Amino acid sequence: MSTFMLLLLLLASSIASLTTSASDDYTDFVYAGCSQPKYTLGSPYQLNVDSLLTSLANAAAFSSYANFTSSAAGGSFPAYGLFQCRGDLPFSDCESCVRSGLSQLSGFCPSAAGAAVQLRGCFLRYGNDSFLGKPDTSILYKKCGPAAAGGYNSDQLGMRDAALADLTSGASGGSYRVGAAGYVQAMAQCVGDQSPKECDDCVAAAVAQLRVVCGFAVAGDVYLGKCYAKYWSNGVYTTSKTDHGDEAGKTLAIIIGLMAGVALIIVFLSFLRRAGHDGKY
Repeated sequence: MSTFMLLLLLLASSIASLTTSASDDYTDFVYAGCSQPKYTLGSPYQLNVDSLLTSLANAAAFSSYANFTSSAAGGSFPAYGLFQCRGDLPFSDCESCVRSGLSQLSGFCPSAAGAAVQLRGCFLRYGNDSFLGKPDTSILYKKCGPAAAGGYNSDQLGMRDAALADLTSGASGGSYRVGAAGYVQAMAQCVGDQSPKECDDCVAAAVAQLRVVCGFAVAGDVYLGKCYAKYWSNGVYTTSKTDHGDEAGKTLAIIIGLMAGVALIIVFLSFLRRAGHDGKY
């Protein structure tokens, strides 16, 4: 099983509403995930991970995408990793974003065998499974803005759909895509290890999710395993704290609640058993 069956850390992105514009901070946190397995400190795999992350940080100074496989410290324990910067970032900002992401990963996911972090301007992932070059349209994170003022607005909905259609049209091409219609703008980005068709399929899946999940919202984000798509209105992107982006957090809460319930039942049964034994003597 892939170590990227990650626990999404949505807390930092849901503490307050987010607003981005042309002057947004590309190092703003979106989401992060950590594998439950951890590596042993000083192990060959840790040395491979450290070498890999250093290579990613250095490569970001002259490239918007790179992937590496590190196995120098032990060929039986390779570490795979990549980064993808937003297509409109200069290399200097790409490097800053990647280094910020690596710093945040060390705080969120210490000693994790696999981890990923998405910032506004870049995405990083590493692990011990060979995910490089493989398509992945699984939903990692989604968030919708508030509903349009006054409810349904056919003009705004039409502009949104037209802007999103720009992302999936044959003319868009490339891994970084932008669209616009009226006062609605849209953007999509694929990870650089995807073929043109895989990128098309991933963006189409993200756009379809946006239309279904965000309904009449004035803005929305959908992040899949190997791409993302988003749209916003009036030149400013805003998401509210009450949205559709917390499914993973809710699922985690349910799991934790079930575990707590099972633990209470075990304690109660143990108490009854002990009481029964006490009654026999």
